[in-house]
Amino acid sequence: MIKAYRLYTGDDGHSHIEQGKVELGPLNEALAVRFAESEPHAFYDWHNAPVEQYVITLTGILEFETYPGEKFILKPGEILIAQDTTGTAHQWKLINDEPWKRVYVTYDPAKPINFVADK
Repeated sequence: MIKAYRLYTGDDGHSHIEQGKVELGPLNEALAVRFAESEPHAFYDWHNAPVEQYVITLTGILEFETYPGEKFILKPGEILIAQDTTGTAHQWKLINDEPWKRVYVTYDPAKPINFVADK
């Protein structure tokens, strides 16, 4: 399994983090794929995910933070599952000297995804 973090909006209206893994094997239908790159030391202030999507990090190490102060470090090869399309949002900053190269994979939120939360 591959390490993953899920950003979601809780019942309290805040973005929260859940750590886990994505299972290998099950196929998930992609609706769209987009590539993006941010310069080293970039920062993106409070925002919500525009749609539910996987974000696959190719290069760059980032610190994500939710409005209530929850934090995690995202590294190359790890998966972010962005589901906080509403609520108080999250922000991120690059914390190393590389650009953040990533792949966004949008999926149908009505269908199951292969995320398994840590216990």
